[in-house]
Amino acid sequence: MLIRLIGGSLLLLSAALSVPAHVASTGFLSVQIDGARVHGALELSVRDAEIAVGLDRNRDGKVDWGEIRAAQGDFAYYVRRHLQLTGSNGACGLTFGGVQINERVDGYYLWEPFTADCPTARHQLSIDYRILDVEDPSHRGLLTLSAQSTAQTAVLGGARRVQTFDLTYPSAWYAFGEYLRAGVTHIWSGIDHLLFLLSLLLPAVLLRHDRGWHAVSRAAPALLNTVKVVTAFTLAHSITLSLAAFDVLRLPTRLTESVIAASIIVAALNNVLPVVTEARWRIAFGFGLLHGFGFAAVLSQMGLPRGARLASLVAFNLGVEVGQLAVVLAIMPAAYVLRSTRFYRHALMPLGSIAIVGLALVWFIERLAG
Repeated sequence: MLIRLIGGSLLLLSAALSVPAHVASTGFLSVQIDGARVHGALELSVRDAEIAVGLDRNRDGKVDWGEIRAAQGDFAYYVRRHLQLTGSNGACGLTFGGVQINERVDGYYLWEPFTADCPTARHQLSIDYRILDVEDPSHRGLLTLSAQSTAQTAVLGGARRVQTFDLTYPSAWYAFGEYLRAGVTHIWSGIDHLLFLLSLLLPAVLLRHDRGWHAVSRAAPALLNTVKVVTAFTLAHSITLSLAAFDVLRLPTRLTESVIAASIIVAALNNVLPVVTEARWRIAFGFGLLHGFGFAAVLSQMGLPRGARLASLVAFNLGVEVGQLAVVLAIMPAAYVLRSTRFYRHALMPLGSIAIVGLALVWFIERLAG
């Protein structure tokens, strides 16, 4: 059992070192329905488009505009085969426009607009989303569907490849469930948020005295430390997520993402050169405010449906908390079991923290450079 716990901890650390922040493969599908007119666009990262159709024709490790233009026919063909809209009486024929480039915080995306011949999609629309279903089964598409002066969102792909939407009376509970799932998906894919939390929780099973880290003798102090950190982080990011979602306060995305990377550096470095020991919840709360703006950036891409903004916001935030709690419950029991071992106190905690600092420093430089 102990070997499994050690292996799981090493696996978590190796995953963190080998994967960049927000590495989860995500596409963005927007569909607008106005009577018999249906139009929309699919956004897919250059990285994902390269996986799908091979944009880098000269194999130099870079993708330029000329290569994108040369491959746009192949890209449109790929999308046509892997994205299907269906109205009440059959499939809708898609017509694609010229591919364009859109910049998001995590890089460049191909933006492929389309129109659909779909006269029977006034009341119901089914979407079959199979983008990267073979190449990367973890890929998901974030849908924004506008019809009848209302907006719906959904997470497409995976086990729920085909989804059907009621365009006349969208279910409020359906929207709540989709935003809940989106929150869980985001916290699990947003490895920078998890590494910040992990950095603060690694010492939760230890006490600092005599210039060293020592195992707690009982479970109660470790549990209290964990609760303080998680509660402070949750409260802080919930405040700023709400402020941003209702357009009360927003920060530039590049600034937010850069400070999030800096927060990981501070939290992990504090494990190696301790300045804050028993009050790590203050770090969780202070930087958690900035992480809330990071969550808000994802939520703004999905949009909040009219008439259900508060419920959707609550669902998304609840999803973040559910995903966060699942990670904590998976990690902390193992940390508690290992707390007295030299491996944990002299290897995993300090060396893991140093590795996290190095990874976050790379993210910080990349995000500042933009």
